[in-house]
Amino acid sequence: MITSDFEAILKAYERSGGDPQFLKSPQVASLVISGNRVLGANQVPGVQIIPEELEHGVRVKVIVEPGARLGAPAHLCFGVIPAEGLQEILPEFDIGEGARAEFIAHCTFPNAVNVRHLMEARIHVGKNATMRYSETHYHGEGGGVEVIPKAQVTVDEGGRYSSEFALTTGRVGKLDFDYQVDVAARGVAELTTKAYGHGDDAISVKETIRLNGEGARGLAKARIAVRDRATSEVRGTTEGNAPFARGHVDCIEVVRDQAVARAIPVVSVRDDRAYVTHEAAIGTVDKKELETLMARGLDEERAVDVIIRGMLQ
Repeated sequence: MITSDFEAILKAYERSGGDPQFLKSPQVASLVISGNRVLGANQVPGVQIIPEELEHGVRVKVIVEPGARLGAPAHLCFGVIPAEGLQEILPEFDIGEGARAEFIAHCTFPNAVNVRHLMEARIHVGKNATMRYSETHYHGEGGGVEVIPKAQVTVDEGGRYSSEFALTTGRVGKLDFDYQVDVAARGVAELTTKAYGHGDDAISVKETIRLNGEGARGLAKARIAVRDRATSEVRGTTEGNAPFARGHVDCIEVVRDQAVARAIPVVSVRDDRAYVTHEAAIGTVDKKELETLMARGLDEERAVDVIIRGMLQ
């Protein structure tokens, strides 16, 4: 049974854009979770992955030892194969001082009719450490998914944290994204969120970066497209709370058909030597780009999709 479940989740992982070979390699740190079961966990020197099965999901502790350098990204797979289900993922990442680690995660719900996926992460990036986290979702074509990813991130002095969340293939369903990052002196945080809503999909994105230490830097970037009757709301907040902190909120949303898009950039400065800016734009696709693609043989529907996916790339 576990073997068949593992093969099913590997197929779903591949559909979400992942390479299943990484989940099978003993040289790559990896974790495979289906529903509330751990189907595979592989550790490599310098990294501990400690999963604990719960009633409706899995608690995971990931420890990267101080000074460790991962030779290859760690690969994480979270999924629900049945049409209905609840999955709660409670990860805790601790990136030790001076360590460097990259994580590639894929979340896949290919048959979803009524699936809820909840993620509440706690992330600590130690002094002068670097963590990169890339997460790609595939929710199938029915729109029967509710995904609620939340994270509390702390970046110590000189640390760097960057994350990218992408949900651009298939339907979104309902997305309620909420990341909050606190950055110490000379630390850096970069948040990027991309989503493409169709039908009656509903997208809510909240990105908050608090620049609490001298010379801290932050970027909150969102690229969202909605069409049909989909809705989106992006709230990007950056706080300059210390001398020479630098932050920027960057939001672009494309809207088509009867869709509705909203952008709420918020900037706050509590030190007169900090500098925080914002930029938000909402509109349809560029007319000249559209005409150029249609002149090359694409119909309007296909041309619009090409332009939007180019923006999301």
